[in-house]
Amino acid sequence: MLTGYPSPEELRAGSKRLLAQVLTRLETTAQDRDTAAFLDSLCLDPKGSVLGLTGPPGVGKSSLTDALIKAYRGEGKRVAVLAIDPSSSVTGGALLGDRTRLKTDPLDDGVFVRSMAARDRLGGLSDQAVAAIAVLRAVVDRVIVETVGIGQSEGDLKHAVDTVLLCIQPGSGDSLQFMKAGIMELPDLVAVTKSDLGTLARRASSDVTGALSLAYTGGQGWNVPVTEVSSHTGAGIADLVANADAHRVYLDKTGLLPRRRQQHAAWFMDMVRTEFGRAGLAMLSGGDWGERAAETPFGSFLDFAGEVARRLQS
Repeated sequence: MLTGYPSPEELRAGSKRLLAQVLTRLETTAQDRDTAAFLDSLCLDPKGSVLGLTGPPGVGKSSLTDALIKAYRGEGKRVAVLAIDPSSSVTGGALLGDRTRLKTDPLDDGVFVRSMAARDRLGGLSDQAVAAIAVLRAVVDRVIVETVGIGQSEGDLKHAVDTVLLCIQPGSGDSLQFMKAGIMELPDLVAVTKSDLGTLARRASSDVTGALSLAYTGGQGWNVPVTEVSSHTGAGIADLVANADAHRVYLDKTGLLPRRRQQHAAWFMDMVRTEFGRAGLAMLSGGDWGERAAETPFGSFLDFAGEVARRLQS
């Protein structure tokens, strides 16, 4: 039984069982000071890149995740998958269980897969999922976060991963819906799945490219690439991996550390909003909470919660 948190070095050198024990403990001790200190230490020492997959149900995210795992393992990289599933209304646990849909080798110590419930978020990322991302990116070379992807969570994903990959299915009319929703402002990469459908896939690729040309994507020199892929045949997977690697190089040049600090501050704000609502957000004004959260998001939230409690008692 896990009695204390391991150091980042021990966690990296440890087994998948140790990693699973740590993640389980995080889900049950979220308000614990030792847990916050452990997570904040990992935030200061990230190792891997975090790729977030989103897109409508049925687009093939799990199949694409499978293909990406094989590609990264072929390069000798250690991979972790965090599959965010809808929550059971009975137990609150993950409903679909993506682990059952991924064809990974359970004896491969280089692959770790974890399903986690979205809890009270409509397809979004719970606080426990954000904590799990902080742990996994400190341990492995590549973290893949697969969301429910029902149109409500892409903004959450942008604040949790390094690279957002939007998956489009040929012939579904999704590109027009994404244009209407402004979702094309969010992805760093786009994959048109099921490219073996031929003409439909090429049409979807053309539509998405057009939608991207109309979207504001930050204006910082990164042009979102559109890749036609087939998880069934493997076509385009190598190109997609290369594009993801290129985006990481781009982030390294333009400032990955400031991006991570902004993410930490966003995690803190979301925890405050979830726990205390607008009244909690109003209490943040005039303080240095944002700067503190950029360094220690989890500990800062516990400090803020304690401040709220003191104010209520006075």
